[in-house]
Amino acid sequence: MMSTKRDYYEILNVSKAAPLDEIKKAYRTLAMKYHPDRVPPEQKKEAEEKFKEISEAYAVLSDTQKRSLYDQYGHSGIDQKYAYEDIFKGADFGSIFGDAKGFGGGIFDEIFSDLGFDIFGGGARKQGTRSRRGRDIQIEVDITLEEAYAGLEKTINVPRYEICSTCQGQGAKPGSKKTACSQCKGAGQVIMSSGFFQIRQTCPKCRGEGSFVGQPCTSCQGQGRIKITRKIEVKIPAGIDTGSSLRVRGEGEAGTQGHGDLYVLINVLPHNNFERHNNDIVTESRIPLSTALLGGEVEVLTLEGKVKMKIPSGTQPGKIFRLKEKGMPDVHSYDRGDQLVRMNVEIPNDLTAQQRKLIEEFAALRGEEVDAGKESFTDKVKKVFR
Repeated sequence: MMSTKRDYYEILNVSKAAPLDEIKKAYRTLAMKYHPDRVPPEQKKEAEEKFKEISEAYAVLSDTQKRSLYDQYGHSGIDQKYAYEDIFKGADFGSIFGDAKGFGGGIFDEIFSDLGFDIFGGGARKQGTRSRRGRDIQIEVDITLEEAYAGLEKTINVPRYEICSTCQGQGAKPGSKKTACSQCKGAGQVIMSSGFFQIRQTCPKCRGEGSFVGQPCTSCQGQGRIKITRKIEVKIPAGIDTGSSLRVRGEGEAGTQGHGDLYVLINVLPHNNFERHNNDIVTESRIPLSTALLGGEVEVLTLEGKVKMKIPSGTQPGKIFRLKEKGMPDVHSYDRGDQLVRMNVEIPNDLTAQQRKLIEEFAALRGEEVDAGKESFTDKVKKVFR
């Protein structure tokens, strides 16, 4: 244990008046950041120490009695009343992470046992029987709106650590032997006494391995793992949207007891012609003034190609028409969104003398005054359809 401890409130970055919900939220955020299986190998040792520190702070501050004792007497009050392993007993860890990736049931029992603490009862685990699942990996993938509409199988490059095939993850050169740790005698754990209590802790010399590699494997330099890039086929369902995450089991990094999972975070790229609003697609269509006035038929671009759409006479600028079930498919059902088409009316600005005369005659038939000194009918139309 550390000889000088930091303030528990400072560790969790909360105030002394923080309610339990705030303490839980702060701990959850930090625990997910420093979980030993969620950091690169070179940061693992530091993460283990940080994880134990924030978990100890949470175990005290989330318990009414322990928190009261700590507020009155500080660390000395806790240390005098509780053995180190008893600090964690009764603390609610599991329910905080029920919906978090990589924090399944019993995870805290595994983590603390792996870090050398038998704090949940049941005795210590034997060295070599610990479940060491590989780290999860998250990869961001860009796809087009057309790909999101149709769905696809996409090949992505995933850099990850895998078990070294030369030494089979042992870290030792084939044919060489490991040397048992002199401090723990190969157990991977040491027992530290604190008054009447005994605490099992990871051996600081061999870091729980129980042995040392005499001749390191030349392929992995004794690490037991090598980093390679794999091509992984990912099935992306139709209708998927930005922010969605796909879980590919067993395609994360390798551990001694299996691979972690791969999480593919989807980003749907912006489109030049379409805007997506949930499962609906919004687009614009330009129609001539004559079609807006008299009605007609226009071609509209959809994600399935061009379709013909009837335009009623007297269509106003900005009018929105709905094409049923021409939007995005729903990723969770067989439903489909609609396509919303906003009308933009094109107002001619290069009228010939004959065209102007015909429009003026049209205006006269409607009882509208047209002369050189007043605003022309064409100008009025332009204003309306801007």
